[in-house]
Amino acid sequence: MFANESKIEFKNKKTLKRKLSGFFSQEFWRSALVQWILIGTLFLDLASWGAIVYYIRPVDLPIVLHYNVYLGVDVIGDWWQVYFLPIISNIFLIVNTILAYTFYQRKERLAGYIFLLASFFVQAGTLIAILGLTMINY
Repeated sequence: MFANESKIEFKNKKTLKRKLSGFFSQEFWRSALVQWILIGTLFLDLASWGAIVYYIRPVDLPIVLHYNVYLGVDVIGDWWQVYFLPIISNIFLIVNTILAYTFYQRKERLAGYIFLLASFFVQAGTLIAILGLTMINY
């Protein structure tokens, strides 16, 4: 009885691997422009997470969450609230990648590229904001 269950699990893993390899072998993922934009976006995302993990430590005191040139510090909060910035940009990245994939499959390649570029610029803006927060706080 248990031997049959392990064969079923092994068979399901093979089909999952085959489905994933089939998904990532489609034209969208093989496009050089899509690959370079996604590599750049993921690099910016990893840099954002790295800066937060390295510089923002759990503290009892409130930290600056937003600084305005005209008014100075407008928003202060807990240390963990800084993590919302890259989380929101990751959600934006996932949604835009799904939309880019959908439009690319419908032969609207320019729209797909625009969605991917929008994700790249959002990640770049997020990295700039995080670097600003780390400079203000430390």
